[in-house]
Amino acid sequence: MRNLAILTFVSLDGVMQAPSMPDEDRSGGFDKGGWAAPYWEGVMAQVRKEAMADPYDMLFGRKTYELFAGHWPEIDDDPVARMMNAAKKHVVTSTLMELPWENSKAISGNIGKEVARLKAEDGPLLQIHGSWELIQYLLEHELVDEFRLWTFPAICGSGKRLFEPGTHPAELALVKSAPCANGVVMNIYRRR
Repeated sequence: MRNLAILTFVSLDGVMQAPSMPDEDRSGGFDKGGWAAPYWEGVMAQVRKEAMADPYDMLFGRKTYELFAGHWPEIDDDPVARMMNAAKKHVVTSTLMELPWENSKAISGNIGKEVARLKAEDGPLLQIHGSWELIQYLLEHELVDEFRLWTFPAICGSGKRLFEPGTHPAELALVKSAPCANGVVMNIYRRR
């Protein structure tokens, strides 16, 4: 049995849409893409240490997979890239016919059942990066065990939020918290 953890970056008002680049995700007319980029230097060392140092498998929605697959396979001189490239990647998709990133496998059909099956297997932590739509589904079906959140001192005003209206109530335990010098705060929570 293994846990499923969300690793995500959120603004102070809970937006997780397009933290890295202006054109990352403009859906819904979102024009604030790249809001987290000014803080990366102080944050990524902490992310590597706290959330990406131990082996993990990854779970992606199609859009985030395509974004990551267009970037990470080209990087080989970075320890995070080496871990991500070597990790098993499970991709929720009904449209992708080819998954070019090494160690990638498609998941389709009953996603809740497939994710529950993955969680029941032996193996390392299942970690989700980005993948807003998939996260909403997993929250709805109460399949998330851990939240690895980096909250940035930025307010977006609009955009896709990690916890959208209608999210099931849950009790969480704070297992780790630490600030970065630039005002970003890491909080890791587990379901009680």
